[in-house]
Amino acid sequence: MTGAKDKQQQARKAGGFASVKSTMLRLLESKKVRENVKNLLRMNKDKGFDCPGCAWGDAPEGSIQFCENGAKAIAWESTSRTIGEAFFARHSVSYLNRQSDYWLEYQGRLTEPLRYNKNTDRYEPISWQAAFTLIADKLNALASPDEAEFYTSGRASNEVSFLYQLMGRTFGTNNFPDCSNMCHEASGVALNAAIGVGKGTVTLSDFEHADGIFVFGQNPGTNHPRMLNTLRKAAKRGCKIVSFNNLKEVGLQRFASPQVASELLTSAATAISHKYYTPKLGGDMAAVRGMAKHLLNTGAPFNQAFITRHTGNVEQYLAQLHATSWQHIEQQSGLTQAQLAEAAELFASCNNVISTWAMGITQHKHSVDTIREITNLHLLFGQIGRPGAGLCPVRGHSNVQGNRTMGINEKPNAGFITRLEQTFDRTFPTQSGHNVYHALKALHEKRSKVLICLGGNIAAAAADSVFTHQAVRNAELNVQISTKLNRSHLQVSEEALILPCLGRTELDSTSLGEQQITVEDTFSMVHASQGRTPPASEHLRSEVNIIANIAHATLGNHPVNWLELADDNSRIRALIEQSIEGFTGFNRNLKQPGGFYLGNAAASLEWKTRSGRAEFSAAPLPESIFPMAVSEKIEQHKHSVFTLQTLRSHDQYNTTIYGMEDRYRGVSGDRKILFINPKDAQRHKLNDGDKVNITSIWQDNVTRQVTGFKLVYYDIPKGNLAAYYPETNPLVPIDSIGDQSFTPTSKSIAVVIEKATFSADTIAVSAR
Repeated sequence: MTGAKDKQQQARKAGGFASVKSTMLRLLESKKVRENVKNLLRMNKDKGFDCPGCAWGDAPEGSIQFCENGAKAIAWESTSRTIGEAFFARHSVSYLNRQSDYWLEYQGRLTEPLRYNKNTDRYEPISWQAAFTLIADKLNALASPDEAEFYTSGRASNEVSFLYQLMGRTFGTNNFPDCSNMCHEASGVALNAAIGVGKGTVTLSDFEHADGIFVFGQNPGTNHPRMLNTLRKAAKRGCKIVSFNNLKEVGLQRFASPQVASELLTSAATAISHKYYTPKLGGDMAAVRGMAKHLLNTGAPFNQAFITRHTGNVEQYLAQLHATSWQHIEQQSGLTQAQLAEAAELFASCNNVISTWAMGITQHKHSVDTIREITNLHLLFGQIGRPGAGLCPVRGHSNVQGNRTMGINEKPNAGFITRLEQTFDRTFPTQSGHNVYHALKALHEKRSKVLICLGGNIAAAAADSVFTHQAVRNAELNVQISTKLNRSHLQVSEEALILPCLGRTELDSTSLGEQQITVEDTFSMVHASQGRTPPASEHLRSEVNIIANIAHATLGNHPVNWLELADDNSRIRALIEQSIEGFTGFNRNLKQPGGFYLGNAAASLEWKTRSGRAEFSAAPLPESIFPMAVSEKIEQHKHSVFTLQTLRSHDQYNTTIYGMEDRYRGVSGDRKILFINPKDAQRHKLNDGDKVNITSIWQDNVTRQVTGFKLVYYDIPKGNLAAYYPETNPLVPIDSIGDQSFTPTSKSIAVVIEKATFSADTIAVSAR
């Protein structure tokens, strides 16, 4: 592996020809070059299909609407490699479970429904009807509907998500754990409390009117690369982009658009960040608090008219600003008073400011308070509800926001349930169900018996891998609706089913014609999506068809004729129109090029909070970014404790590993990597390239450790570390969760490291 410093110098910019080269290599690797070139030209276009990757919005102009990672997603899905009965006859589940996540998904597309045979430890073919009957019999034999867990991935369409929640609620439960519980749950909780809407308030066009964009805790170059084109355009017209990110990421420094010849073919690139600050992990709330304190102390011109007319609790918040010491702010943020004053003056000097954030903000114990602190700053200046100003959580998976709009929510609000009951003339459960945290707890304790996963890879995505794997194995029936083999299929002990579904690129043709699905992007725009590639197997079914058939087998024709919906998505959209606010004329509106906007009450200065006003939060800064219960154990290690964050490489999307290249960070051929500040390494008598073991600190009697990780020097604040997930998910204690959000604290894990005395590829978890 080449040293990170050398590679970083070679990589000097994100995008450019290296991005094009990577895209072409992935297309060649898929062995379906012609089909996938056509797919790329249809991606994110009118009458095309929506990218199965991130939820960034589609620009109305431009002939190319895909990025490098979108191309990787297409090549990963639309591949010539397939696996079926012969593959599983050769490989036992025990053997497969010893393989890497990359190897599992690299084998190809699943082609037929499969049932686990615990006597042979192998998956074997099963007919679709037999699979549906098995699921129905198991569900109907449960002592309570709450013994079932209905998990959803952000890939699922609006249509299947609506059908799924209707099936689950008719069955009698609100147990809807979903992937957003592990990423942006804090955004929804914080924004609902502050402004009455759990979504961002801006649209893509607002970025054209902003003269300040503050980017918190995200790496667009890897996680949502199309955002870089938006930031590039803003920077080119003079917009001040200010980045707060723990690591120095190439994509937030210099970006060469592959669509601009001068940047594609030469060393030219556009500088993205006007200022770049690297706070300590968990220090963003303190950083924003410091900005607000500076502006208060210097008599900055707050928007008093906006505050008076639209907000509540401002006096309590201002008192909290006065009470917070600069010592506390500097210590926790890792930034100086002068740096925060500089950032504050930039914010105050802009007429229109957008603040945008991702999981670098949402996966901490105090994430909800951090997002509310960002919102406080906007409320002080009235930076919501006008062109070019507002709040923008950048969602991950392509329809994770749409899932929530459709009712994938373990805590449905009364208005949603009321509309559902009016549409279907029946009652639905109103008590809170299980999120991912509570679902895994219930499965681990065998209080829940059935796990049905509509996409995703919960075993690899969730925290505390050993705990999570055992929880999934404890299910008496584990059902995975998937396109490819993954870790969740292999955590089995009793009954298990793999139900293969169509991918986003594939044609869904039924007896009633070619079907469209819809998704909602991070800007509340609803788009139609229709694949054109022939399915990888004649045995594949759409997710809608699979869920409709499970519902029919389980519930009969109540409260709808499910089989009438199985092959006609427009009928489902008609039910959505009746049941969910904002979807009037759903089928008609899909004909609009680029889709239609759902609207946002807060963007219209309508506050759907309890008080009817936008609410300031007066939360104090936390004494520590770790729970107080672990402070005693941390103290035992004195100065040897680090704070670790998990993150993606450039060659992955969520838990899907496309390859072993992390080009922008200068890493190649290895994923067991630990990024460290050189001075920290030297202080511990460690060198670049040394192998170390990492152990997390928690108050229970469990040792959580991963071994044999290679140190890589990187520009990261002292005391902080970074490593890839899911490899380091075993270090995140299941009970280390965000206040109010229950999101795993994957960006603030207390750890110690020691030089490895031998090379090992095992995960050790044992009782002390």
